[in-house]
Amino acid sequence: MNMALFKIKAADQLIGSNEKYVVGGHSLGGAMAARYANQTKNKNMQGIFFLAAYPDEKGRLDHKDLAALSITATCDGVLNWKKYREGKKYLPANTTYDSIAGGNHGGFGSYGQQKGDKKATISNAKQQEIIADDLIKWLKKIE
Repeated sequence: MNMALFKIKAADQLIGSNEKYVVGGHSLGGAMAARYANQTKNKNMQGIFFLAAYPDEKGRLDHKDLAALSITATCDGVLNWKKYREGKKYLPANTTYDSIAGGNHGGFGSYGQQKGDKKATISNAKQQEIIADDLIKWLKKIE
């Protein structure tokens, strides 16, 4: 199985020592990206993004000088909203938040309906367009 959960530091193999970069992920991938960001000593990491995700205590970033973006969707029936709200305390103070009206958990990817998810009221393409726009705007701010 090739999951972020089992290879948190796998990003090190992809990141050059002189490159500025951000990390991030959707759902569990976002939580594992936070753990990576918490553990890395690489000073070139500029930020982290969360797509329907949040850090836990092992991925706390409130002590890091990083740009952060958190995007959720109003029809997300998979995200544990209580843990999401609790996880906000582990994010940098300057975190940017957005909520996609009508989007759901599955709309962050293209893998179809997921057990427990709510029906989206916008198309998957529209949700991904909003995500891409949010990410581009955020990345431009931290260039």
